[in-house]
Amino acid sequence: MRIQVLGPLSAEVNGGSIVPTAGKPRQVLSLLALYPGRVMPVPTLMEEIWGTQPPQSALTTLQTYILQLRRRLGTAMGPDAPGGAKEVLATRHGGYLLQIPEESVDVHDYDRLVREGQSAFESGDSLVSAARFKAALDLWRGPALVDVRVGPILDIEVMRLEESRLVTVERRIDADLRLGRHAELIAELTELTARHPQHEGLHSQVMVALYRSGRQASALEVYRRLRMRLIEDLGVEPSPQLQRLHQAMLSVDPQLDVFAGPRHTSTFDLFAA
Repeated sequence: MRIQVLGPLSAEVNGGSIVPTAGKPRQVLSLLALYPGRVMPVPTLMEEIWGTQPPQSALTTLQTYILQLRRRLGTAMGPDAPGGAKEVLATRHGGYLLQIPEESVDVHDYDRLVREGQSAFESGDSLVSAARFKAALDLWRGPALVDVRVGPILDIEVMRLEESRLVTVERRIDADLRLGRHAELIAELTELTARHPQHEGLHSQVMVALYRSGRQASALEVYRRLRMRLIEDLGVEPSPQLQRLHQAMLSVDPQLDVFAGPRHTSTFDLFAA
């Protein structure tokens, strides 16, 4: 079985899809897929589907959804499959679980690659770090579970995944900046800062990329526009960290031309203290 949640929901067995067309069974499958090998309690599944006010028939209806998923699974597995659908989508005391390896779900491959990328970054291996982060991001095929109606539980999971995706983009860019790829990052960072107009980390990265590309005035203009936006929208100044980066650019600090050492989380963190 192979399940993908980093984009439209996809679940295949022997090349056949087991994703139901109805909305609520899709929610059940999505939630079970995010936690392979772990029991998902019935109350959690019910809260995801119906919120805090499930109907009196909720338990019976949930059991019907599980039955529908098992039928699709059984059809895809075929009559000669060992164990059968009840072994893969198993009932346990108080809940249900998908008995499949973690690596069968793309989000767990993603998490593993992110961990490897961060470990390489911290050890100073920027080439491996950038490659691992890029491989993790390449697993995404669009917004997480974009074609699934999400309830309160899945909504939290989707927000967590999307936040992780943005952090991983930042980390990959940090690794690329270490590798001297500043000029080729400018277009990507310009788009990212337009989509995240108050994100200081991304703005610091585009400032550094511009500065190292010989465009000091453009880097300072990025800071000026961000500062005005933060003051007008939120009534706050940029963080002390970003202000120090700005001052370093004004004074042509040579530290800006030195790639971050192996113990720095990012170029931005050079100016954290």
